[in-house]
Amino acid sequence: HVRNKAVYAIVGIDLEGNKEVLGLWASETESAKFWLTVLNELKNRGVKDILIFAVDGLTGIVDAIRSVYSEAEIQRCIVHQIRNSLKYVSWKERKVVAHDLKGIYKAATEKEALSSLDDFEKKWGKRYPHISKSWRENWGELATYFKYPQEIRTLIYTTNPIESLNRGIKKVTKTRAIFPNEDALFKLLYLAIDDISKRWTMRIRDWSVIYSQLTIYFEERLRKYSNL
Repeated sequence: HVRNKAVYAIVGIDLEGNKEVLGLWASETESAKFWLTVLNELKNRGVKDILIFAVDGLTGIVDAIRSVYSEAEIQRCIVHQIRNSLKYVSWKERKVVAHDLKGIYKAATEKEALSSLDDFEKKWGKRYPHISKSWRENWGELATYFKYPQEIRTLIYTTNPIESLNRGIKKVTKTRAIFPNEDALFKLLYLAIDDISKRWTMRIRDWSVIYSQLTIYFEERLRKYSNL
């Protein structure tokens, strides 16, 4: 019988500023148990430490990260949060609501962002209570990037590297909705990823600046893995 599965990808950036696909995992459901298995596999394969995770709102992933990479910072993808916020907003008001949300995530400091969230709630709280509720419930992971300089903020506040990978994968899978088995699916995906990653020839933009900033925030941990 046919089973629906999602394939999850993890893309890492190494200390040289290069992107790399660390793995693909297929599962019918998301859970903390699933992500615990994934992250333990990564650790056992030699990914000793991860400074900052940029994630979307995947079920159970935050708990799993805290269990396996307890020192890691976690940043939820702002773009996914905005999309989820606008999902139930009427079409006529979507542009205005999106503009008012910008005051939160484009703020210079976390204090300013919280003030903008208060203003947003006063204006839209009765009409769309789920929006401010969601931002407040997830604030711990949404606001991580405010503590960093602009270059690091730009790198972590969205899951863009994953999004671009997903677009490349969809190009090769869109003509085939069903695969005879998981091996056939992964064979196609690995060929696609091999092709995509060959185009990743450039380091992350402004990497030398980003790395020097990271050495200030994570000096002790980076000292173990580099020549600091």
